[in-house]
Amino acid sequence: MDGTLFRSVNKFFIIAFCLDIKSYKSFMHRPDSFFLATKMAAPLTLLLIVAVTIRAVLFRSSLAELISARVEVVSPLNAWKRVVEGLALLDLGVSPYSGDVFHETPLMIYLFHFTVDYAEIVFIVTDGITALALYLSIQTYNKDVFRKQKYALESDRYSADCLELLRSPKEMFYIPLKVAMFYLLNPFTILSCVAKSTCGLNNAIIALFIFCTLKGSALLSGILLALATYQSIYPLTLFAPALLFFLQRLYIPVNLRRSSFWFFTLQYAFMYVGSLVVITGLSFFLLGSWDFIPSVYGFIFSVPDLTPNIGLFWYFFAEMFEHFRLFFSCVFQINVFFYTIPLSIKLKEHPVFLIFMQIAIISIFKSYPTVGDVALYMAFLPAWSHLYRFLRNIFLVSCVLLACSALFPVLWHLWIYAGSANSNFYYAITLLFNFGQILLVADYFYAYLRREHHLTHGLYLKKKDGTEATLVLK
Repeated sequence: MDGTLFRSVNKFFIIAFCLDIKSYKSFMHRPDSFFLATKMAAPLTLLLIVAVTIRAVLFRSSLAELISARVEVVSPLNAWKRVVEGLALLDLGVSPYSGDVFHETPLMIYLFHFTVDYAEIVFIVTDGITALALYLSIQTYNKDVFRKQKYALESDRYSADCLELLRSPKEMFYIPLKVAMFYLLNPFTILSCVAKSTCGLNNAIIALFIFCTLKGSALLSGILLALATYQSIYPLTLFAPALLFFLQRLYIPVNLRRSSFWFFTLQYAFMYVGSLVVITGLSFFLLGSWDFIPSVYGFIFSVPDLTPNIGLFWYFFAEMFEHFRLFFSCVFQINVFFYTIPLSIKLKEHPVFLIFMQIAIISIFKSYPTVGDVALYMAFLPAWSHLYRFLRNIFLVSCVLLACSALFPVLWHLWIYAGSANSNFYYAITLLFNFGQILLVADYFYAYLRREHHLTHGLYLKKKDGTEATLVLK
């Protein structure tokens, strides 16, 4: 009797402390009314107006041409100048892949074949779509978080001293807006848009894929994931977290001996692969040849263009002997795919956080990264604001990323124009920038696992001798 009474009182204080009783009951009984559209429409509209204004002003300024030439903002894969050259070849009746200039996909060049006169509007609208998709995705995710938190509280899964770790509606209300703001007002996103980098369109596809996944539409999720994979191969790694999310949503356990697990896995894989085959076939129909496969995907994997960028490939490949090239191409490329399986095993109960981890890994280890790729995963950081108390290196990482962002153009000028530096200087700042990103992602990974551990085992851990215990991630 005493134990039952203690659990009841404990549950009451947990709910009262974290959510306040009135808000908690209101949310749990009326989940659709928590995020009031009328209250959020005004700040979201204002945010979109500010973002569009900034981009429109920069498009009309003399800075636009300078930004479009920055190697941090565009790459040989997504530079607007290369798209224009591909369009010129297409208009002359020549395959845009006949030379070594254009490396975008056929669907992309045919999109701009009809919209090239409105390119600036296309890129601005694309950023708006991405931000709106992220906004709605986080809104949906937050509702799911509160639902799971309610069930965990009712079943006494949380420790008695984890009160301050629980999330409240008041705390979470503006997080979707912050996510949209982190994307739209991020200087990296703005620079990518003004440079007319096609990275923005890839981000929009991935954002829509996340939204459809969190909404539970397996078909649209598979189609959009296939389109994202068709664009740059690397989003293939997002198949695992999407599958885990749908299995969790349908209450299908991840068990290789269960027929229901294999049935849905094959069903989702068929939708994904089937969509990819259809999109690839459509590309062949439009182009009349398979030239785009070596020009796009072969270019991504073999890394023949060693134009400097913010990635890890270009300097290393410029210095190595040619007969080692294939080996190191495989070693470097496998980094993007290698972490998928261990992360999927560790985060199988948390597929949304796994999506964030995979997007970050892609942006760090892909062969031709730009700041637009970095902006996409950084937009998710407000969604993990509850992890701040467990982050160990956030100040150091922030200083490193800010300093590197400022030093990129400085060292480029010293190397290319002043001649007082060399490629070693620029690659050093590139290494530091990527080190900062890796440290940031690892820190969030540690913080997420630590919070989950504390929720179950208590916030104040003790050793057997009664002294304070230290949590170590292994």
